[in-house]
Amino acid sequence: MKNVEKYQKGYFMPPEIDYSWLKKEYPDQAPVWCSVDLRDGNQALVVPMSLDEKLEFYKMLIKMGFKEIEVGFPAASDTEYALIRRLIEGDMIPDDVTIQVLTQAREHIIRKTFEALKGAKHAIVHVYNSTSKAQREQVFRKSKEEIKQLAVDGAKLLKELTEQEGADYRFEYSPESFTGTEPEYALEVCNAVLDVWKPTSDRKAIINLPVTVEMSMPHVYGAQIAYMNKHLKYRDNIVLSLHPHNDRGCSVADTEMGLLAGADRVEGTLFGNGERTGNADIVTIAMNMFALGVDPGLDFSDMPELVEMYERVTRMNVHARQPYAGELVFAAFSGSHQDAIAKGMKWREEKDPDHWNVPYLYIDPKDVGRKYDGDVIRINSQSGKGGVGYLMEQKYGLDMPKKMREDFSYRVKAVSDRQHKELMPDDIYQIFMDEYVNVASPIELEDFLLKKEPDGKRTGSVNLIVDGTRRIFVAHGNGRLDAISNALKENLHLRYSNLTYTEHALDIGSSSRAMAYIGITGMNGRIIWGAGMDTDIITASAKALISAVNRAKAGK
Repeated sequence: MKNVEKYQKGYFMPPEIDYSWLKKEYPDQAPVWCSVDLRDGNQALVVPMSLDEKLEFYKMLIKMGFKEIEVGFPAASDTEYALIRRLIEGDMIPDDVTIQVLTQAREHIIRKTFEALKGAKHAIVHVYNSTSKAQREQVFRKSKEEIKQLAVDGAKLLKELTEQEGADYRFEYSPESFTGTEPEYALEVCNAVLDVWKPTSDRKAIINLPVTVEMSMPHVYGAQIAYMNKHLKYRDNIVLSLHPHNDRGCSVADTEMGLLAGADRVEGTLFGNGERTGNADIVTIAMNMFALGVDPGLDFSDMPELVEMYERVTRMNVHARQPYAGELVFAAFSGSHQDAIAKGMKWREEKDPDHWNVPYLYIDPKDVGRKYDGDVIRINSQSGKGGVGYLMEQKYGLDMPKKMREDFSYRVKAVSDRQHKELMPDDIYQIFMDEYVNVASPIELEDFLLKKEPDGKRTGSVNLIVDGTRRIFVAHGNGRLDAISNALKENLHLRYSNLTYTEHALDIGSSSRAMAYIGITGMNGRIIWGAGMDTDIITASAKALISAVNRAKAGK
């Protein structure tokens, strides 16, 4: 690829590199979660949310269990200012929830922010200024000392205005573009801010280290966090926070590495919405913890409801393959995958294990409000007998013999391939009913009367309509089904052998239906299948045999 020589790394390794935190497999507890959907996520929308839409989103975040929510940048937008006032004046902030507001380290913006917060019982005031080498040199054209002084002056004004209000607001500082900042300089600036605030155990400060632009592999960010974690002043009274963006597609990995390296808190958005390639996806990060047996402290048990709300108010789409939330993330179209899932689910029914471990299903879809039928096993031209059979059994109670499942799956795949589309469960059921069940042409069963002889055999008559003509045949055999089969062979000159027969009840109760499946082997050695459905099991068996014979005559 051309022009590669113009690129070089824009990040800085810390002066001390410690990877001892990589010995951990995963975080053993959830971080503090802070949603920035209403600010960071909103500013990235083509059409920003209206006040009512923001309120709906806010209520969903509360319902999910978020305890810290960045509700806006009140000095930057009238709608965000109005939202904050609505929340405060409408007493819409639960006692265990803290709203967060964002401000640049500039006096008039800070003052406007405090104006918006009047009357708030508690809040986090998040102040930031950019510290990266590129921003210092190209945007602000200021020295390191001058940039640090901006941060210190902002920190002092936050403290001063909070004391004037008689409030107990908590403070957060972000060295914006942290990943493009020399770690030792970022540490110097953060410690200077902390020296102003002097955080205590009952009023901790938040130091937020954003991946404003993702510049490195995730382990490098982890090393930067580990360095800050070790050298920040007042560490016991600090909440160390992460705010990764997704320029390299690694924001989830950055976050997980940062948590292993000592961070306590995560700022992100649902489904990763945000500027450029987006923010860290809190849904994925939290569900990754859940799948490892760590309670994330957030409720995703109705993922379809969450996706519907998100797509409606943001006008963004959750990708069909989005981890945990996408429409197709649990869907198996591949025949081998479907077969493994079906067998895994059967194994769970038999063994009732304590832990989830089904092939191809990382978590139980039901835990996020998804269904097995229609969500997990999806049928198209790539599907196999395992998936088709599992779907028919789970949704309609049809437990076909193994070889019949294979035959039926080919029929279903042929329809899907011909129509070039996925088939819904009801489509598949209708194919089964039309193709196999109670097939009554050219031979139709009207009635039969068979009695048991002293030697145990059955004799009697079978009433049929053959090519539109009513006919009665004498029947005799070792059993009722054998007697009917013999009558067909002797009178209609049919040639087949080896009846393969299974049956089961479809319903429970006095008017329950029975299902019978019969396979007959033709002279070419191929098995032709038929099925019968009736309230009487013997009648269902006879209809299954007639169905198989009719299908054989039709060349099925």
